[in-house]
Amino acid sequence: MATARWSLRTHPWLADHAVSGTVIVPGTALVESVIRAGDALGCGQVDELTLQAPVVLRERGEVQVQIAVGEPDESGRRAVSVHTRTTGPDGGEELWTLRARGSLTESGVPGVERPEDFTVWPPRGATTVAADGFYDFLAGRGYEFGPVFQGVRAAWSRGDDVFAEVVLPEQVRGEAGRFGIHPALLDAALHAANLTSDGDRTVVPFAWSGVSLHATGATALRVRVSPAGPDTITVHMTDPTGAPVAVIESLAVRE
Repeated sequence: MATARWSLRTHPWLADHAVSGTVIVPGTALVESVIRAGDALGCGQVDELTLQAPVVLRERGEVQVQIAVGEPDESGRRAVSVHTRTTGPDGGEELWTLRARGSLTESGVPGVERPEDFTVWPPRGATTVAADGFYDFLAGRGYEFGPVFQGVRAAWSRGDDVFAEVVLPEQVRGEAGRFGIHPALLDAALHAANLTSDGDRTVVPFAWSGVSLHATGATALRVRVSPAGPDTITVHMTDPTGAPVAVIESLAVRE
């Protein structure tokens, strides 16, 4: 059992992640926390993780977090679940609520794709996509990202694929070493999926599959986002030299 406490007092940068006026802990924070809990047991790869309900942060109080990792089954997979409860400034506590559940497996399992070679950048044949005003565009769709979560710096497209450079903003860059991958940086990598979107829906990450972390402490990424079915993407990430950082084999989103 791994535990944590989240609040706007201890993690003020989370205030920069809001949807329609409500501060929500990004799904990337749950995924990163699950990976860290699994690493301690030698199973730091997310086989699957489905988010059940958003974790809302209030202006006062805190959220207590419990991450439970089960025993390995015959295939070596371990069940994992994330529960939270909110405590108020007056000491009152809500009931524990399931926020995510899924399974973990050993890192480096055969068959999990590694990031493609991004040593040549921008990728050959890619066309520049204008990124100016991108976060104003997202704000119009209900995403209220403050400076910490505005990490997209440049973008290109090639066919159905979108490529982007994302960075961890200066105000939290010194915290990168505390995480496998900082949730704000990983969240910015996912924003790239909206760069060529012509829809007006507000969607959030829902079901993660095949999430593997190859390096820790990144402060900047090269990203490729590819469609993998209706409302589903695949994401490859490397560092600025092209060295592998992370892969999300499948990420489904929902409104």
